[in-house]
Amino acid sequence: MKILWITNIMLPPICEATGHKGYSVGGWMYSSLKNLKTNSNNKYAVATIYNGDKLIEQEIEGTTWYLLPMKGKKTVKYNKSLERYWREIQNTFNPNVVHIHGSEYPHGLAYVNACGPQGVVVSIQGMVSCIARYYTAGIDFTNVKKHLTFRDIIKRDTIRKGQKSFEDRGGWEIKLLQKVNHIIGRTEWDKAHTWAINPGAQYHHCGETLRDSFYSHKWSYDACEPHSIFVSQASYPIKGVHMLFKALPLVLRHYPDTKVYVAGYDPTAAPWWRINGYGKYLKKQIARLGISEHIEFTGTLNEEDMCNRYLKSNIFVCCSAIENSPNSLGEAQLLGMPYVASFVGGVPEITDMNSGALYRFEETEMLAKKICDIFALGSSYKPAPYDTSMYDGTANTQSLLETYRQICLNQQ
Repeated sequence: MKILWITNIMLPPICEATGHKGYSVGGWMYSSLKNLKTNSNNKYAVATIYNGDKLIEQEIEGTTWYLLPMKGKKTVKYNKSLERYWREIQNTFNPNVVHIHGSEYPHGLAYVNACGPQGVVVSIQGMVSCIARYYTAGIDFTNVKKHLTFRDIIKRDTIRKGQKSFEDRGGWEIKLLQKVNHIIGRTEWDKAHTWAINPGAQYHHCGETLRDSFYSHKWSYDACEPHSIFVSQASYPIKGVHMLFKALPLVLRHYPDTKVYVAGYDPTAAPWWRINGYGKYLKKQIARLGISEHIEFTGTLNEEDMCNRYLKSNIFVCCSAIENSPNSLGEAQLLGMPYVASFVGGVPEITDMNSGALYRFEETEMLAKKICDIFALGSSYKPAPYDTSMYDGTANTQSLLETYRQICLNQQ
């Protein structure tokens, strides 16, 4: 079989080959590709968009890589010019199966519009058409207006505009899912939402293969920094770090040495002309609560550094307003470390419902109490018997290959 992957980001091999800056996300996708190549004789190609002005085709270690040009164009808007490139790639590579990774951006829809839905399967990462409802994550409209910044006005990029972007992308997502015959998902949450959009599509369940480093390490209390909390990102409201900050004074009352480490850039550190509305909101919240000494933004972390940050932390917190099955939580589970997660979307399905690790997103008191309960256990903490079979790389690879075979058979 010939399998064409369509992704939202550039994966490491093509980044290195073309000199583009690498990404700290999507490592799980590259791990999955390597497993597929090891366990099958299929021919693979990977295509994505980039900020350039010509179509690039490059062969790297037996995989064909395509970069479709979108110079100066917004990736969140539909770009009809991509259709001719998709037809060119289809004619050149002639795939049996086209696997669109994620429905969040409209370049996947451009492929279906140009080449048709035959052999196409869309794997669900997040459902932006649903996530848009939760974008402000409890920040009311008055606060959105109050924290408008110079940058927001000049770039016309407010918190509300961010939500509107998700809504627009959700419209393209719905159009894509309505056109295809096959969908890959991993939770009852994404199954319900895709069923609501396209009840006739065949749903294929497949777990997620995570980044390589997280399979070869185990968390230990003796190696961690006691009373430290790790959060994987805080770039926009959906991830809910403002709710963790709201809970932090209650934790500090009992554990005054608590430290929160947040992966990624510091949205509060930008100068006044560059800070966005959410960064301003967090900055004022941190000052009002007097918690600045207890928060550290780590900057962008590569896979190894991210894994080390997990291992050094006492607890991982997933405080999102909505999630499907967050890979960040899966990585914490693989490492066997303590975690607390909001009871949203598909999260309950990938956790032990009886472990006491879940809380309502709005209930910051519950979040604080659960963190304190884990801190109190200290070295006596014993990880819950997580079912990590959903992250089994070998099983997931075989499941994905079987899905590809079924799609091919359906075309005959």
